[in-house]
Amino acid sequence: MNTVKTKIDRRTFIKNTSLAGGGLVLGFSWLNSCKPKEAEKLSAMEMPEEWFQMNGYIKIGENGLVTIMSPNPEGGQNIKTSMPMIVADELDVNWKNVVVEQAPLNTDLYTRQFIGGSNAIRFGWSGLRMAGATARQMLKEAAAMAWGVPVAEITTSGGIITHQTSNKSASYGEMASAASQITVPEEVPLKEIKDFNIIGTSRKNVDGTKIVTGKPLFGIDTYQDGMLTAMIIHPPAFGLKFKSMDDAEAKSMPGIMNIFPIKVLKDDYVRQHFDTCTFLEVVAIVGKTTWEVMQAKKTLQVAWEPFETYTEERVPYGRSQYTMTIPAGLENSEVHTAKMADMATKKATEVRRDGNPETAFKKAAKVVERTYTAPFLVHNCMEPMNFFANVKENSAQLIGPLQKAELTEHAVAAQLGIPESNIDIQLTRLGGGYGRRSYAHWVMEAALISQKMKAPVKLVYSREDDMTGGIYRSTYHVSYKAALDADNNLTAVHVNAGGIPESPLYANRFPAGAVDNYLAESWSIDSNITIGSFRAPRSNFMASAEQSFLDEVAEAAGKDPIDFRLELLKKAKENPVGERNDYDAERYAGVLQLVKEKSNWGNGDTSLNRGISAYFCHNSYAAQVVDMRWENDKPIIDKVTCAIDCGIVINPDAATNLCEGGIVDGIGNALYGELTFINGVPQKRNFDKYRMIRMSESPREIEIHFVESDVNPTGLGEPTFPPIFAAVANALYKATGKRHYDQPFVF
Repeated sequence: MNTVKTKIDRRTFIKNTSLAGGGLVLGFSWLNSCKPKEAEKLSAMEMPEEWFQMNGYIKIGENGLVTIMSPNPEGGQNIKTSMPMIVADELDVNWKNVVVEQAPLNTDLYTRQFIGGSNAIRFGWSGLRMAGATARQMLKEAAAMAWGVPVAEITTSGGIITHQTSNKSASYGEMASAASQITVPEEVPLKEIKDFNIIGTSRKNVDGTKIVTGKPLFGIDTYQDGMLTAMIIHPPAFGLKFKSMDDAEAKSMPGIMNIFPIKVLKDDYVRQHFDTCTFLEVVAIVGKTTWEVMQAKKTLQVAWEPFETYTEERVPYGRSQYTMTIPAGLENSEVHTAKMADMATKKATEVRRDGNPETAFKKAAKVVERTYTAPFLVHNCMEPMNFFANVKENSAQLIGPLQKAELTEHAVAAQLGIPESNIDIQLTRLGGGYGRRSYAHWVMEAALISQKMKAPVKLVYSREDDMTGGIYRSTYHVSYKAALDADNNLTAVHVNAGGIPESPLYANRFPAGAVDNYLAESWSIDSNITIGSFRAPRSNFMASAEQSFLDEVAEAAGKDPIDFRLELLKKAKENPVGERNDYDAERYAGVLQLVKEKSNWGNGDTSLNRGISAYFCHNSYAAQVVDMRWENDKPIIDKVTCAIDCGIVINPDAATNLCEGGIVDGIGNALYGELTFINGVPQKRNFDKYRMIRMSESPREIEIHFVESDVNPTGLGEPTFPPIFAAVANALYKATGKRHYDQPFVF
């Protein structure tokens, strides 16, 4: 049986443990058992090893009812159900006797209390198991002492403690008070995977009934007596800043309480990564109702002016502080396209080199060279950005949807001049996120408005405010070149990738490690258009380009596209090139083999227009086959078959839903997603112009197949999103005879 050290001392235990109504309250804080080698593989958007802490919070009532606090915010990925399932399984309690509550931000009790990078379950796995197992062990020890029997003879099942020899039993509730006085064991046994009875079974969303019946769960539902409504006006174009305003007419309108500019971040504030802020000064309009504020907003006259190029200091997690340049000027998409094409012709920063690519290309019997591009993309969360703030002289209460409240607290404290210990951030469900709600400038705006008004305020963005306010997915450009010898073997690959304002390159991912001669180069161009995390950052483009290109190389080599990939992965497994390959070739090949089997690939049915794609990101592997028809000048996707290896699956139904959502989201962005700029002005402000996928355009059928695994859980919220872009592109080629190199594929 596997055992883990609890990593908690008596003092910490006493601090976080108390008797409550005869029940047992356990609060744990410990380092998660992330291995150093795993930490080295984290992307820049993920946390360094020393931050990898997890908390579990268990409350057992004297009647046996168990409350499990869910510390991380719920963004639709179902962790509010899945994380407590892990605790409950190790606790060995009946799931029907579990109540789940959302924990508020509490950096004394909880750490890494955020979502991002598909890491919530991955990094929470060991800590959550330990929370349940530790409480179970203490209950067993309490029973053993009460009955005068060896603890090794005590068993638990469904919240009942039993000593079979003496025929004694008790509920957890009966032993909870005594268990609270037990010294926390230095190490506890964990269940064998085969003994799980909750993990691996489908459980309904704990908030499901509340969601469908419209109960207040989301930030935008927040209401308090005396609350005012606020909205903001930001510059209409990137490259502009606030100059002056004429608010006389707007201030005289019914219900309007005040109008004033606010500076979101102080000049001397050194930003962390998620303190990204597009417009440093905005205008706030505060009134009694949303409608009144919206009407006043239409009449407010604001003047803007160009800003000069400036720099700002950034402190990314786990890396050294650096200086970021924000260039002046009003940018245009046509100019972006030309600049990226020009940069791609120049010598870029060499990130990885294996063998001698130049010689291999000179000797090649055939060379395939293609270029792929993608535009800026908008998150378009269903719930607009919003936050409630009630700031008093030396305290602040903040309520709303936020992915990284733990990382936002410091910034809020700095702007308000209030100690972090006096700031109370309460987490609500997120009505969409995947990066957008990581950049919490609107939280600062709400807090500063409340501080100015000396009243509780709910700030609400309109769809136009959000869509034109930045934090987009970057625009990208990548050129691939492949060399084939006379026997159609792949001998060299050169990838040159860049973007505005970041590069999408992952130099150590497939096909790196599978090709003797490999060169990866990277570049970027500064911009004043702000970007940030977008579902599967950078992977969402690189997967599309890489897997589309490999399909074309396979065709040039006269090989089946799945067999071609498997051939490369066999080499990467048996005779890998280099030592920095991020992926496990065997697991990568496994999802390709599974999707080949489940989709009945190569069955000779020539009526099927099929596209294949496979990709590794967020420590998981996904492969997809798209079956498509082209009718009335538009694609009809009949079926998507997906195989995924994400380690142990906690909640199969929820996991399936998450994979299906990633697939539909990816198809919509691949076919229609695009944001362009003219003189710094976003050309799409709402859904009348920005094309989203419609119900009738979703796949008629989606099949999700999970690889059976005993590997600890890895990412799932993002891995099915990147490969679907290329699967769609490759299916489009089969359906129309035309290759697609520039997103979106269909306008």
